[in-house]
Amino acid sequence: MAEHITYADAGVDVDEGARAVDAIKDVVASTMRPEVIGGLGGFGSCFSAAAMKDMEDPVLVSGTDGVGTKLAIAQLLGKHDTVGQDLVAMCADDVVVVGAEPLFFLDYVAVGKLEADAMAQIVGGIAAGCRQAGCALVGGEMAEHPGVMNPSDYDLAGFVVGVVDRTRMIGPELVREGDVVLGIPSSGIHSNGYSLVRKVAIEGRSVDELREPLAELGGESLGDAVLRPTTIYAGALVRALRAGAPIHAMAHITGGGITENLNRALPAGLDAVVYRGGDEGPVWDIPPIIAYMVKAAGLTPDEAYKTFNMGVGMSVICAPDDVDDVRHKLADEGLQTFEMGKIVAGSGCVVYE
Repeated sequence: MAEHITYADAGVDVDEGARAVDAIKDVVASTMRPEVIGGLGGFGSCFSAAAMKDMEDPVLVSGTDGVGTKLAIAQLLGKHDTVGQDLVAMCADDVVVVGAEPLFFLDYVAVGKLEADAMAQIVGGIAAGCRQAGCALVGGEMAEHPGVMNPSDYDLAGFVVGVVDRTRMIGPELVREGDVVLGIPSSGIHSNGYSLVRKVAIEGRSVDELREPLAELGGESLGDAVLRPTTIYAGALVRALRAGAPIHAMAHITGGGITENLNRALPAGLDAVVYRGGDEGPVWDIPPIIAYMVKAAGLTPDEAYKTFNMGVGMSVICAPDDVDDVRHKLADEGLQTFEMGKIVAGSGCVVYE
């Protein structure tokens, strides 16, 4: 007679999965938009195309991303309520750079051992991010991987769909010589560069050490500083664009830093000159945690600006005559800006001054 082995014996707790779904229903509901049809539990997520009916030529814009090795620090410190916001930011702030409004979001969570309380924290962060971005969390997947992942490990992936009228799309084709580059501050490291962060600042430190306040971080602990969630710009940027902000292009400053992201907003014949500053210091404020990491790793300025966002979470390009208008409309939505560069003749690169 064959040995009786249940799914639970194999390491998958279906009952805990059901409890996890019950735990996230309310936070998921808090992200709903009028276009959402149905709720959790279906085989597919339905979203009405009514959001596009008044557009001349609606274009769907999609994006997918993860949080990367920042998750390892969250797991080490047992803090799971903010990485979901990081996930939404990495996706929603990518699609908004063409002027698209994020409409709906789906997540995928792979875990070694499913725990309903931890899952509720993770998805709660995703829902909070969706509310900030203005998109609905319409579905997702929680996959338990016993024997493949360690029980306390998990990984996140997200997928977003947005829409923009083709007549209102922005991008490199609108950028002109003489345009001004504005920066919108980051909240810290955001979600890139964490393999280096872990190597130079996390490995070899105990959890207690990571929770100790540090003077060089203004009294904040290293653990709190590196887990500070990524700023989500999408919702505010969409509202500013609707208000008529005359923006030519935007760049989401993620992996590769300013050097390898701002160039993605440039046409082939133009460069972006970025005012990095000199002996007198940087032109804009660099978050203490980034300065700490640059020093800990011994990075040169060129290496630093190619690794971290250096205090710039999003760059916005506009005509010089429109700078005041753009800054005012962004400020109305809670986004402060600073002038960080200009557009000159070149070959589609970022150069520093």
